[in-house]
Formats: sequence, structure tokens, C-alpha cells
Amino acid sequence: QKEDIEVTLLPAGHCPGSVMFLFEGENGTVLYTGDFRLAKGEAARMELLHSGTRVKDIQSVYLDTTFCDPKFYHIPSREECLNGILELVRSWTSLTRYHVVWLNCKAAYGYEYLFINLSEKLGIKVHVNRLDMFRNMPEILYHVTTDRHTQIHACRHPRDDEYFRGNRLPCGMTCRNGTPLHIISIKPSTMWFGERIK
Repeated sequence: QKEDIEVTLLPAGHCPGSVMFLFEGENGTVLYTGDFRLAKGEAARMELLHSGTRVKDIQSVYLDTTFCDPKFYHIPSREECLNGILELVRSWTSLTRYHVVWLNCKAAYGYEYLFINLSEKLGIKVHVNRLDMFRNMPEILYHVTTDRHTQIHACRHPRDDEYFRGNRLPCGMTCRNGTPLHIISIKPSTMWFGERIK
């Protein structure tokens, strides 16, 4: 027996290109997603989840996600995370121009929201190893740089942690104009919240 199914791809907000699948057919509607990161109210603004003035009747939701586990009982909103990081970065970088922050990002993509917002709010570009990985995301290019002489770094090195312990950034910088850098590391990771106790 054949059935026509309409498949709609919706943004999952996890990293560039991540999607949720909305399957609609005669036997009902199913939403399937892997990891997702949506701000409160964002789903309400997705027109394709609505039929007329109401949300579509979804019979089943499948979550194939890292955080579908009771130990992740509370993950702060993206805005809460940004505000916490912003406060820390602002207080550190305002001490002197030799106070530098390294964002210890474990994946290549998925931190664009953080880079753009830090750069906009603080007026400091984020150092990355290469710009070509962002060529299809032109909105971020104004906020990242390959110039190492900035106070926010998200550069990478195969032995990042070893470099950091030696008080040098993954790009190799240890000082500016002969003055040693004061470096703090921020690890933006949702996994941290699974380690906490309720």
C-alpha cells in the first residue's frame, strides 16, 4: 500500500545546517530530531509547524539526542549561557590588553552564535585558525579574524590542553610586545550540566 508523505526540514538550531524532520501523511504527523538548540518561543515562530492559526497536531516526537537523559534535568537557555560568558569575558579582558580569553571549543562548528555575540557586545573579534570554513556563513566573517593580536581566541591545536597548561594559546602566542599574556580558558559545553547534582 502506497502513501504520499510530505517531509519538511526545519532548522534545529544546533549547528549550521542541522535540521529536524517533520513527516506528514494520512496516518498522522511525526517530528524527528537529533540534537537541537532552540530558544524559548522560537518554535512558535516556525510557520511550517502551524496550520492556520494553530500548531499542527503532532502524534509522535522522536528525540535522537545526546541529552535525552534525566541527568540533564536542566540546561540553561542559550541567552543565560551567553550572558554568563559575556560577563566573565568582559571582566577579564577589561583588566589590561594582556588579559586574554581562550574559548576551548571542541567542535569546528556550532559556536557561531557565541562568536558573533561576544564580538558585537565587546567590540573584539575572535581569533580562529582559518576563515575558509565560514565562507558559506558570511554573517560571521566580520566577527572572526586570523590576526592573533586579539583578546578572544578560539584557535585550535592538536594538543590544545597541553598548550594551555604552558600558558600559551593554541596558536602559539605567549606574550605581546614582550609582556606575558594572562590567559583564562572557557569551555562552552552542554555536557558540563550532566556532571552537576540536582
